[in-house]
Amino acid sequence: MLRFLPLKLGRLYRCLKLLLVVGLFVILLMNTHSLFASFQKNELTDRRFINLNKCPACFGTSWCRKFMNGQVSFETWGRLRFLDVFNVKNVYFAQYGEPREGTRRVVLKRLGSNQELAEIDQKICKRATGRPRCDLIQAMYKTEFSRINGDVRLLTPEVVEGWSDLVHCPSQRLLDRVVRRYAETKDSGSFLLKNLKDTERMQLLMTLAFNPEPLVLQSFPSDEGWPFAKYLGACGRMVAVNYVGEELWSFYNAPWEKRVDLARQLMDIAEQLTNNDFEFALYLLDVSFDNFAVGPRDGKVIVVDAENVLVADKRLIKQNKPENYDAWYESRFEECDREACLSFSKDSLCSRVTVDHNYYAVCQNLLSRYATWRGTTGGLLHDPPAHIAKDGQLETLLDECTRPKKRYGRFQAAKELREYLTQLAAASSSATAR
Repeated sequence: MLRFLPLKLGRLYRCLKLLLVVGLFVILLMNTHSLFASFQKNELTDRRFINLNKCPACFGTSWCRKFMNGQVSFETWGRLRFLDVFNVKNVYFAQYGEPREGTRRVVLKRLGSNQELAEIDQKICKRATGRPRCDLIQAMYKTEFSRINGDVRLLTPEVVEGWSDLVHCPSQRLLDRVVRRYAETKDSGSFLLKNLKDTERMQLLMTLAFNPEPLVLQSFPSDEGWPFAKYLGACGRMVAVNYVGEELWSFYNAPWEKRVDLARQLMDIAEQLTNNDFEFALYLLDVSFDNFAVGPRDGKVIVVDAENVLVADKRLIKQNKPENYDAWYESRFEECDREACLSFSKDSLCSRVTVDHNYYAVCQNLLSRYATWRGTTGGLLHDPPAHIAKDGQLETLLDECTRPKKRYGRFQAAKELREYLTQLAAASSSATAR
C-alpha cells in the first residue's frame, strides 16, 4: 500500500496545479476589462498609487519627476493589479529609461506590506492625535518628526536611539553620516539639520523610524565598495534601487564550482561588514536566501534587503569602554523550528568590539547543513564532490562556524573557512582554464 502513496501524492499535486491554472484563467476572464486598462495605463504616474499624496509622511521625492514623466514603468506582470495578492512584500520589477543612457531594469519597493503601511499611518495619527485615523499630512506636523526642527543643529543619539535597528545604538558619527549622505535633498553633503527643508527632515526621520533600508543604502553606498544594492531615489512611498540579478536561492542547485565562489563571497561580506577601516560594524539581523542577489555579468553577491541592519560604532565602544567591551562576543547557536532564524542580543552587539555574529548568520542560515529554506535543508554547500566530502575539512569548518565546540571556535573557523573556500575557488578556476 505504501508503494501507491507517492503516486497518489503526485496525482494530488497535478490536480492542485490544474486547479490553480483554471483559477487564474477564471480571474483573467473576470478582469478582462481592467486587464486591458492595466496595459494601457502607467500607474506609476498616478500620485495616489505611489502615495505621493501622503508626503511628507513618505520616503522622498527625488525621483518624482522621473515617475511623473513616465520614465519608470512596470514590467509586464507588474502591471496586473490582481496579482498583487501574491506580492506580499510589495516589490516590483520595472524599466527606467533615460534618453542618453537607454533603458535599464530597476526594483521598486514600497518598503512594507499593505498592512505595515497602513500601520504606519495609524502610528502617525496616534502619535499626533491619539486616534488611529486622521488627516495624515496635518498629523505629521504634530509629531516628533516635525518637532525636531531646523533650530536643532545636529540629529543626536538620544533623540532617535531605538527607533529602528539602524539606530538601536547610534553614535553621533553615524547620525552625521546619515544626514550628510541623505539623498532626498538637493543640498546633501552637510550634517547640519538646518540645511534640510522641513519636509525633507520629516521624510528622513520617518524613514529612520519605520524602514531605514534607504538610509543604509545611502550611508554605505555600493559606489564605495559596500555590498549593498545601489539606491536610486524615491517618490512618495515608492523607492527605486538598482536591479542586481537573480536571488541567491536560484543558485541552490548550481554547479559546485559556482556555489563555492558564492559561499566565498558571502564569507567575505561577513568579514567586511564586521571589520573595516571605518570602524562601523554592520550586523545583518535577517539573513536568508531572499536577501541576497547575484550579478548576471560579474557574479558578484550583493545584499538586496537592508532593513534589518544594526550599526555599531566601534570607535565609540572603545572610547566609552562599557563592561566587558573588549571580551569577544560569541553568538549562541540555538535549535529553531522556523526558517532563517538567528539568536542574538542587540545590546551585546552594541557594546562589544569583537563579535562573530555575521559569520554565525552566514554559516547557519546559508552555508551549513543547518540551513533551512523553503522546505530544503543542506545549505548552499550541500552535496560536495566525493574527494572533498571524504577529506572532511569543509564539513568540520562549517560545523565549527555554525555550532562551535571550542571557546571562540567560530572566529578561527570563519577565518579558516574563508581561506579554504578561496583555495577551492582558485583550484576550480585553474581547472577551468586548463
